[in-house]
Amino acid sequence: MKQPNLFIALAYGNQCRVVIVNSLDTVKEATTRHQTRPTASAALGRTLTAGLLLASSLKGHDKYTIRLSGTGPIKEIVVDAHASGLVRGYVSDPYVELMPKANGKLDVSGAIGTTGLLTVVKHIEDGLDFTGQTPFVSGEIAEDFTHYLLTSEQIPSAMALGVLVNTDETIRQAGGYLIQALPGVREETLIDLETHLKTLPNLTYLLEETHDLETLAKRITGDEHLHPLETRHTMFQCTCSRQRTEETLRLLGVDELQSMINDQQGADVHCNFCNAHYHFTDQELHDIIVRLQPN
Repeated sequence: MKQPNLFIALAYGNQCRVVIVNSLDTVKEATTRHQTRPTASAALGRTLTAGLLLASSLKGHDKYTIRLSGTGPIKEIVVDAHASGLVRGYVSDPYVELMPKANGKLDVSGAIGTTGLLTVVKHIEDGLDFTGQTPFVSGEIAEDFTHYLLTSEQIPSAMALGVLVNTDETIRQAGGYLIQALPGVREETLIDLETHLKTLPNLTYLLEETHDLETLAKRITGDEHLHPLETRHTMFQCTCSRQRTEETLRLLGVDELQSMINDQQGADVHCNFCNAHYHFTDQELHDIIVRLQPN
């Protein structure tokens, strides 16, 4: 059985909450399903990782839906992240590829755009939804989420996200961290933490340096006396299925289903989140119609 890939702890004498996630397998699965090019892979991978970090604070069947809508060629990234550790997501254009920046890094902000909106919807199990929205700060995604947490949820936070893509366009490393101030945090603690974070090397380098998340959390926070809270397993998994797709088709009603039989010779349904395709033959559509009609 695989080791947990998300670690939650308290740092600095319980003044800060720390979440570390190694999202390599998740990002590999997502980018393989969507056949993304490197820049789109980095953008999608960062957003999936951010979703896992945010959802670590949820319980039960709660989830976040995250939408980044920018002026860049990717246009939009959508991610669903569940309290259970499951996440799914897609980019509007997975084939976007830009020239690297002068420093050699992938141009994520150029792909998503430096101008846009980050929308976060918290879906609570009892049916309530809470929506927050903030403008992009840079389009680099981590900075945009940090700004969202401070502006929309009034939580001083530090987030870093990293996706390292090999020359053959496969994913070499992916992960992120989220550090959030808790009520009563001392100002000097925040100053010390901010100073320490500026001394750290690139996040993907740290992820390659150690696979032990508690060790990584200590390195990132500079606190050797963390108080571990829990670990979780996370993974890319879509909630779509053939059965759910059939239930959606049933909602179209008899007339629309009959029209599909007459005009389209069956039905093809595509899931944006996982790139799955479901084909229903004329006979299968006819069977749905029969089940919809009264005896």
